[in-house]
Amino acid sequence: MTSVTIDRVHLRQVNLPPKVVRTDAIQSFVTQETILLTLVCSDGIQATGYAYTIGTGGSSVVALLKDHLVPRLIGKNPVHVEAIWKDLFFHTHATAVGAMTSLALACVDTALWDWRAQSQQLPLWQLLGGAQSKVPLYTTEGGWLHLSPEELVTQTLQAKADGFKGAKIKIGRPHVSEDVARLSAVRDAVGPGFDIMTDANQGFHRAEVVRRAKAFEGLDLSWLEEPLPAEDVSGHRHLREHTPIPVAVGESMYHPMQFREYLEQGACSVVQPDVARIGGITPWIKTAHLAETFDVPVCPHFLMELHVSLCAAVPNATWV
Repeated sequence: MTSVTIDRVHLRQVNLPPKVVRTDAIQSFVTQETILLTLVCSDGIQATGYAYTIGTGGSSVVALLKDHLVPRLIGKNPVHVEAIWKDLFFHTHATAVGAMTSLALACVDTALWDWRAQSQQLPLWQLLGGAQSKVPLYTTEGGWLHLSPEELVTQTLQAKADGFKGAKIKIGRPHVSEDVARLSAVRDAVGPGFDIMTDANQGFHRAEVVRRAKAFEGLDLSWLEEPLPAEDVSGHRHLREHTPIPVAVGESMYHPMQFREYLEQGACSVVQPDVARIGGITPWIKTAHLAETFDVPVCPHFLMELHVSLCAAVPNATWV
């Protein structure tokens, strides 16, 4: 059997401004930069991978790919997914671990898995494990910080009517009473049996997040997401010791080793790896299985069109 090779690689960046500028505790989202990479292989398959930024750094990711990583792909056999990932990661060791490197690796890695799925004529969720055929959906679209309590209620009720099983509400208003009022309005409207997640986007310091968590405890929240800077592992562990609300982390982490530290220290209740930010499907799957050994669920961040397949592939994914 003739070995398949990667013959050409195409790169492009697409910038998409949102129809509505969305706001959380620390930033507004003014554009999405999507970096697309297509492998043209000797067997005729064209496989595409991608990553994204929320407005800065896209051109730097393209430059890293074009100048350093893509030349190393030409002539490689795309079946060697793990070997290629390891080679590219080592080649960028001077810049790893970090967002730019991981985003670039994700473009390549997701394209390699696209090639593998096409070549084996299998859907990705089965190729990666096929653990479950259904995963519950929650929405983040109706919970932005710029929305009024009335708008939150309207959009969450619509999401519930549309079949979503949960909704994420952004927190981080200037005073804790404002966050409590917003969350209480939604809880009163949707009633019990509907999950409400919260997301602080790393916007608090230790004392304030403990204070807010205590104020939220009567609202039956499913988790408190990114309450502190992602680098503050001990702070997250401290929070877990002071609230029964599950603590979720992961969208701002760029390597499985960072998740391992959280899991080993008991600093999180839920992990949320982002396939683009962690470096692709290969490290995402490793992270999900690592979390499984700690009996911790995985609920990924963003890119739902790709994450739905990854969640179906592993047994410990509980939301997408």
